[in-house]
Amino acid sequence: MKLSLNFVKDYVDIPENVSLKDLAEDMTRVGNEYDSAEKLVNSTNLVIGEVLSCVNHPDSDHLHLCKVNVGKEMLNIVCGAPNVREGLKVIVALNGAELPGGIVIKKSMIRGQESNGMLCALYEIGIEKKYLSEADKNGICELPKDAPIGEDPIKYLKLDDSFIDFELTANRGDLLSVLGMAYEISSIYDKKVTLPELKHSESGENIEKEFETIVETDNCSLFLTRKAKDVVIKESPDFIKNRLIASGIRPINNVVDISNYVMLELGQPLHFYDADNLGNKILVRMAEKNEKITTLDGIDRTLTEDDIVITDGKKPVGLAGVMGGLNTEVESTTKNVIIEAAIFDNVKIRKTSNKILRSEASNRFEKGLDPARTYMAIERACMLLEKYADAKIATGILKYDKTNNKEKEIKIEYQFINDVLGTNIPKEDILDVFRKLKFETKPEKDYVIVIVPTRRIDISIKEDLVEEVGRIYGVDKIVGKLPVVSMKMGSVDKTLRKIRHKMSNLGLNETLSYILMNDKEVKRFTCDEFEPLKLLDPITEDRNTLRYSMIPSLYKIYEYNKARENKDVCLFEIGKGFWNKNGTFGEDQKICVLMTGKYYNKIGYNEEINFYDIKGVTEELLDFLGYGNRYSFVMPKNIPQEFHPGQVAEISVNNDIVGIVGKIHPKVEENNVFVMEINLSKLLEKKVSKMKFKEISKFPVIKKDISVLVDKSISSQELETRIKKKAGKLLLDIKLFDVYEGKNIIDKNKRSLAYSLTFGDPAKTLNDDEINVILEKIIEDLAKSGIELRK
Repeated sequence: MKLSLNFVKDYVDIPENVSLKDLAEDMTRVGNEYDSAEKLVNSTNLVIGEVLSCVNHPDSDHLHLCKVNVGKEMLNIVCGAPNVREGLKVIVALNGAELPGGIVIKKSMIRGQESNGMLCALYEIGIEKKYLSEADKNGICELPKDAPIGEDPIKYLKLDDSFIDFELTANRGDLLSVLGMAYEISSIYDKKVTLPELKHSESGENIEKEFETIVETDNCSLFLTRKAKDVVIKESPDFIKNRLIASGIRPINNVVDISNYVMLELGQPLHFYDADNLGNKILVRMAEKNEKITTLDGIDRTLTEDDIVITDGKKPVGLAGVMGGLNTEVESTTKNVIIEAAIFDNVKIRKTSNKILRSEASNRFEKGLDPARTYMAIERACMLLEKYADAKIATGILKYDKTNNKEKEIKIEYQFINDVLGTNIPKEDILDVFRKLKFETKPEKDYVIVIVPTRRIDISIKEDLVEEVGRIYGVDKIVGKLPVVSMKMGSVDKTLRKIRHKMSNLGLNETLSYILMNDKEVKRFTCDEFEPLKLLDPITEDRNTLRYSMIPSLYKIYEYNKARENKDVCLFEIGKGFWNKNGTFGEDQKICVLMTGKYYNKIGYNEEINFYDIKGVTEELLDFLGYGNRYSFVMPKNIPQEFHPGQVAEISVNNDIVGIVGKIHPKVEENNVFVMEINLSKLLEKKVSKMKFKEISKFPVIKKDISVLVDKSISSQELETRIKKKAGKLLLDIKLFDVYEGKNIIDKNKRSLAYSLTFGDPAKTLNDDEINVILEKIIEDLAKSGIELRK
């Protein structure tokens, strides 16, 4: 928001001893930071001159020799402007003048002719070209004939203005207006605020008899319409043009400029329609899917059902809150104008403006508007059109108003303010702050009821009033001190910390990935039924949806490593997955593992990772968490298409599926990549008894290997369960250490499974005879099912 100093001085008296820099710093002190503070025209040693004679340069086809009267002397100046001529009043930069860009004017010789100054265009003294007419862009500034020779041209043109470019916070939409800034400045210097003049005359037939306004959407809460007849399109007065320029807006003509002037002044965007091209009706509705409109910039726009449009009852004539339509544009031939002042849903406007165009108007609609200012703005526009466009304002106003224009009343205790701020501000000073803010109050002994004006839509709770007291009273007046509060020892999730340590000990590296992903990836690696949770306003389409499974996130990290020739990747992450199931929203804590390449988990082990490695990691984790003998790996009923159908299993704990482990399908990934994911929220709900410890046996263990031939339909887990049952308590551990399939050696429908069995007794040393008896029982039991011992 660029604030013109001359503009705001119309409404508040700024003390004479307050410089531009002081004002900017004082505004910052109350929470309104600024980016820059400077003069509109930052040039020196300029005067108004008159060209007494102008002849062609003898050695140039485009230069002119000019004799210029600057009041105290006559100067010879060489000028190349195409519009310089005898009798023209001009801006003269004298010797020693400093112009923007570090240019210093000095006496010089130009092609053999002496030149003692420079005749200036407006852009050469500091006015940007984008704000100028074509004539001013292509030549020196032509001043009126009554311009006083020898005087300061900056003051004469009313360009002696300064501006402050503020960086406002999102909640202070009221400061997107000069009047709002005036209220803020008045609270700093305790000054009165003068409201703009609104009075104008009315004539002719009532607008209600010749025009109609219909609103068919709840996304428009206020719509006001007036009519101005017999307008004369011409150049705006200098004060309007200069204030628009100082505020960063290009002047166009008096009618369009008045619309922008009122928007800057009161913060309420307006729109003017050529009434003769509009017809006798305005209908506000939501756009139809793929409906078309050509906007003022000449671009054809395709709309959606989320866009609010202004129509003539049939076709769109404006995109509400963003830009008007080309078919009702105010042009040089316009005679009658329909004035619109409205309030639209700020969320809808933001979505449309992000898609179509961010504008000064849409920025104000997005922040929220004060209905009282909407009424004020339409009357102000009528007053200015009558005065500067010779308009006749039609009688009456059309109103559609569903707003709540009631001022908020907030009760707040004096002690509460001091408790929050950590101060001891007297009651009188607190009330004085509200007086400076122009807030009415109803003070009581221990509290005050504050009546918040509708212009301050950012204030709705007690804490907002505390902030107002703190910033206007002065944060610099608050003495810093250490807080005295009750404290308690912090806590961390010890279980998650233990899991992290365990996974690191297993040789995996922890990573951290984004919880946002593309909506096309959110249903990968799962067959679960859920609705994706998409963001309403994502920063990028690659991050537009909250993830459900963490596997796609880790797979992205693997792809990053793969692209950089890092083939050995063993990762884990503990994070969250989000879901929407039948309208119920939630999130789950999860752990995800990805392994590929070679696995270095102990000295001497440096092998290519296979399914049993990641299955082993899963078993280690579940055993560590106390779920030993309570989990199993089962064949999924529905296998996600991203998994290899022959190397995948669901993880079941207490007959409840808590996760999945498997190999990524070769169609998805050509390398051998294995993943595992467990829903920790679901798993940790299953209570475990306290960990029981037993003394390490003093007696040695005996290890025996057994290799059997089995049908491929029989799972290793099924086999392990049978062996454990037959072996009894003396079997301490069983591990599968080899799987073999060979078409030329064993039957193609069978495979060889080799197990390492560990036997021990805490009370004695076992001998081979005792172990052989157990082995014979195991072999005999397996043989009953057709499972034979492989020799």
